[in-house]
Amino acid sequence: MPSLPVTMTITSRVAIITVDNPPVNALSHAVRAGLAKQLSVAVADDAADAIVLICAGRTFFAGADITEFGKPARDPSLRDVLAQIDASPKLTVAAIHGTALGGGLETALACHHRIAVASAKVGLPESQLGLLPGAGGTQRLPRLVGAEAALDMMISGNPINAGAALDNGILDRVIADDDLQAAAVSYAGELLRQGTGLRRVSQLPSPEVGDGFFDEYSAKIKRRTRGFEAPERIVACVRAACEHDFARGLEIEGELFAACMASTQSAAMRHLFFAERAVAKLPGIDRNTPRRPIETVGVVGSGTMGAGIALACMNVNLPVVMLDTDAGALARGRASIEKLLAVQVDKGRLTASMRDARMELLTTTDDYGAFSELDLAIEAVFETMAIKQTVFRALDAHCKPGAILATNTSTLDVDLIAKATARPEDVVGLHFFSPAHVMRLLEIVRGRATSIEVIASSLSFGKQVNKIGVVVGNCFGFVGNRMFYGYTRESQLLLLEGAAPEIIDQALTDWGMAMGPNAVGDLAGLDVSYKVRQERTDLPDDPRYFLIATLLAEAGRYGQKTGKGTYRYEAGSRTPLPDPEVQALIAAESARLGIQRRTIPADEIVERCIYALIVEGCRILEEGFAVKASDIDVIWVNGYGFPRYRGGPMLYADLVGLDKVYRRVCEFRDIHGEQYWQPPALLRDLARSGGSLAAYPGATTP
Repeated sequence: MPSLPVTMTITSRVAIITVDNPPVNALSHAVRAGLAKQLSVAVADDAADAIVLICAGRTFFAGADITEFGKPARDPSLRDVLAQIDASPKLTVAAIHGTALGGGLETALACHHRIAVASAKVGLPESQLGLLPGAGGTQRLPRLVGAEAALDMMISGNPINAGAALDNGILDRVIADDDLQAAAVSYAGELLRQGTGLRRVSQLPSPEVGDGFFDEYSAKIKRRTRGFEAPERIVACVRAACEHDFARGLEIEGELFAACMASTQSAAMRHLFFAERAVAKLPGIDRNTPRRPIETVGVVGSGTMGAGIALACMNVNLPVVMLDTDAGALARGRASIEKLLAVQVDKGRLTASMRDARMELLTTTDDYGAFSELDLAIEAVFETMAIKQTVFRALDAHCKPGAILATNTSTLDVDLIAKATARPEDVVGLHFFSPAHVMRLLEIVRGRATSIEVIASSLSFGKQVNKIGVVVGNCFGFVGNRMFYGYTRESQLLLLEGAAPEIIDQALTDWGMAMGPNAVGDLAGLDVSYKVRQERTDLPDDPRYFLIATLLAEAGRYGQKTGKGTYRYEAGSRTPLPDPEVQALIAAESARLGIQRRTIPADEIVERCIYALIVEGCRILEEGFAVKASDIDVIWVNGYGFPRYRGGPMLYADLVGLDKVYRRVCEFRDIHGEQYWQPPALLRDLARSGGSLAAYPGATTP
């Protein structure tokens, strides 16, 4: 018979209610029901004068049970349980270790007092799921810490440590990381002896704010929270905490929580929550799959990408050997890393001693012999096949047996690179995204010969360097860049058809993209994609294909780094400005090609670009280069600025309705031709059957 998740014992006239619901003590229905029952028992038991609420295992309640979201509600609700705690006639103490997040912190706030170990963290991360704290958090937290501090915590969703929580009033006492239960029982006894009353947070005065505070706060966060619905609803809830009594504030919180829960934004963000955790679930790989330890890393290439990869490794205490045959480039690479670390020191995120310790992990060299004992070598040189093959011949000659040889190529054939070695089973693509020390995404590209052990080891390495590793198949551009070419292709065609660069970018950023495609091209460098196209032998027979980008690159207009690209840039500024020269060039090329220019509405711009992503994503799934649609969503949200609140291009297609997407793609085919807009069979079949991309089984081996 399974053990009950909630039990009670009594010691020193204190009832200890213990929750044991591994792995993270989520507030499931069984836990809520058990809490309600044991609270009633404790209140009725004359042998207890106070109640301590504590959790077994590695953490206090880490939040609600997210698997219950979207399912019929079951009593008691968390709100009911917290009302019971709040109303307890006996003093209640929350004893916190690990993390108290979301509903976990709301539970602690409903207790009359809170004690925690020094290593504990607390937070309300609901905004990261498109939600708001729905069990009184938006009403209790402002009464303890003030409106602004409460808003900052809830809108960022980031946890704070126990020391900060003690300073701002969330916690009443912090102890060393020793016997929390004994300390909590002692603390409860101390409060009883002192005659401390029941400090119900719900009965504390409403926080006071100045005139115009909420309007000013909303304006302050507008840029950071652009497009997200939950932050403004959190602001409305805290406003209610300031302007109404607790009961009315709870009503408003409940109404706005229900609106969030029913929104497509929350559905999208919850989809990503699970998708980011599912990327490592691959056919043929499990916990028993052997993994090679990676304790030392080599990076070939000291440019922006190479330096960023090196720093990503150094940031997690991995020793790095950075190699470049150009002494000047090597010195610049080292200086770049030093500068990036100095910025972190200036911002207070690192101490000078931490910076120095990280720099001690870096060795620079021009000799491949220094790679002889390294566990992983990552190539990050120019995106030219001949150069990369030369590097891999050298790696093959100098690296020890069993070392993983990785290429950071963003588009080139991993199998052709692997052929330069005598051990293609050890070769894998590790496609970092720039800046590599910041961006979370890592595409792990499986070549035809790459071993399962190397793939499993690469997934572990991704976690080691705090990346989300997504395994993809080996085709041009893999998943992310292959789709990006369709997206930017449509942007380029729209330029010729009459949409100005700034109009295209505005339409897509208004829709939610972090940047428009023309601004992205200038940021990345138009010369980079130009060189990639020069390497390709499969370009379509279409004079319009990336015509404007090609002409700009050939004119030396590479983007921000040259002060001119699709846009122009003032000296020292990254702000894109429309350039009449580019507008004249586009108009002239349109006329030369006989294209009738027109005014293109924003919704068509968005559909052309976003539906191009969906079409290519469907082809990728059909061809088996992605295991599942959600992997594609993770790549696009974490690597390409796709709005998180839309869930990724494949989920977005499901939310719009595949039948509607299919019909629109057919319309584009009829207007613009089959070359780019022939609907994939997968899209057609799912649209006709009423299926979804989310449920599509995908590849068994990418």
